[in-house]
Amino acid sequence: MVKDEIAKLLARAIDLAQQKGDLPPFEPPAITVERPKEEAHGDYACSAALKLAKAAKMSPLAIARAVVANLAPADFIGKAEVAPPGFINLTLSEKWLAQQVESIIAQGDSFGHLDLGKGKKAQVEFVSANPTGPLHLGNARGAALGDALAHVLAAAGYQVSREYYVNDRGTQVQTLGRSVFVRYRQHLGQDIPLPPDCYPGQYVIDIAREIAQTEGDRYLKMEQAQAEDALADLAVAWVVRDIRRTVEKLGVNYDVWFSEKSLYSDHYVEDTIAMLKAKGFTAEKDGALWFVATTLGEDKDNVLVRSNEEPTYYASDIAYHRNKFLDRGFDLVIDVWGSTHHGHIPRMKAAMQALGLDPERLQIVLYQFVRFVHGEKILSMGKRRGQFITLEDIIDAVGADATRFFLIMRSADSHLDFDLELAKKQSNENPVYYVQYAHARISSILRYAGDLGYHDGDVDLLTSPPEQALIRQMLLLPETVETAATHFEPHHLPHYAMELASAFHSFYKECRVVSSDPADLPLTKARLKLVQAARIVLANSLRMMGISAPEQM
Repeated sequence: MVKDEIAKLLARAIDLAQQKGDLPPFEPPAITVERPKEEAHGDYACSAALKLAKAAKMSPLAIARAVVANLAPADFIGKAEVAPPGFINLTLSEKWLAQQVESIIAQGDSFGHLDLGKGKKAQVEFVSANPTGPLHLGNARGAALGDALAHVLAAAGYQVSREYYVNDRGTQVQTLGRSVFVRYRQHLGQDIPLPPDCYPGQYVIDIAREIAQTEGDRYLKMEQAQAEDALADLAVAWVVRDIRRTVEKLGVNYDVWFSEKSLYSDHYVEDTIAMLKAKGFTAEKDGALWFVATTLGEDKDNVLVRSNEEPTYYASDIAYHRNKFLDRGFDLVIDVWGSTHHGHIPRMKAAMQALGLDPERLQIVLYQFVRFVHGEKILSMGKRRGQFITLEDIIDAVGADATRFFLIMRSADSHLDFDLELAKKQSNENPVYYVQYAHARISSILRYAGDLGYHDGDVDLLTSPPEQALIRQMLLLPETVETAATHFEPHHLPHYAMELASAFHSFYKECRVVSSDPADLPLTKARLKLVQAARIVLANSLRMMGISAPEQM
């Protein structure tokens, strides 16, 4: 990336200035190059001189002037200036910028891809909603975020695995089995009420009806507890099939569906607890077994095994993450959780430390839940109330692309109101329409140009401000991927795509691409080459979000 090359150039200039005596000896800091807030300050800025003033015993302005004076020539630097109180502002060369159109076309689908991950194994575990009902819009945000993050990490050079952790045991699964059993009995003619703590949704009735149609009354002949357990297994399988079908409709394809039950049947929870005991991280208190996280600096200890000898969810979660790191060998694990799980983070980090793992290898992305806005109404969701908007409802209403775009366009830690009417609009008010329309318009231009071609276009002709602004925006994709992958923040991509679409629409408005005047043929071919490069970058940015790049709209 050009910003990295600029940083190296500045570091060499500091070293040269010290060798020549323009700067005194000191340990140079890591050079950080940033985008200035104002366009008038150039393409990149460096504030290193401000940080060096104390060590150099010189004014930041004098340091910055010494650095610029020793800056080696580079084809990508058009201008380097010093600005008070000591900033170094750099502007890219117009000729170099124009040449980047050739580079983008040559890289094609790989433009914007990086080698940050260097082939390391990364796992993204997301959604993992209890399999007690269809996915609703709140779950959907986790699906869109997790899958977009997986795309970004893959583009950044990681080997990525997507995983859904199926919580197929525990109280809520038991409640589902009891709910289905009641509806099953009702379907077979028994006049009994649904208890208030059961799931009242229509999907429970559907599950019970299907079971009755295929299995008859066989579960009425069992002991109630046995029937509820059997029906819970069938119901979980039904819900998991429904979840799988729904996420695939959203364009999410998991590599692994991991069963919590398997941690128990394979004695993995038992073995993990034994490992923690052997390492001295457990203690018995009040009839229960505790993980003594306080020995690792945490505020409180946590129960691993209750007094009734039932392991807690925390125990199975430690075992699950042990499996991820120690058995399956992931270098990096990112869990995408709802914001209500924030209290679980420090104790999971402590558990990783107790297992001898670097806690930084486990990263947690917390997302705020979604409210559904329909006109002036705001609807909340909950399976217990049987009142929620399913993810499938939204996909059917606005399509998978709009659903994904809207769900990732704000940072995960921000609340999100999903505006159905806006997502349906086919106008520039709708951000996903605006971005996809830019790609469709580019495709239309290239179709219109037909056999005219652009392969022999001279990109040195691309010197006008709209052309240069579009190229500048295209070159930001690698930096955007770096930011999104480093901070696990895929929301940078939709914002980048909107800015790129805006730059293209401005260029298209101000610059005629295909001219009928033979005298304009060289410029036409150059602009067609620019348009092709823009199509590549826009398509790549959409692909990194798991969103299609339509050629017609």
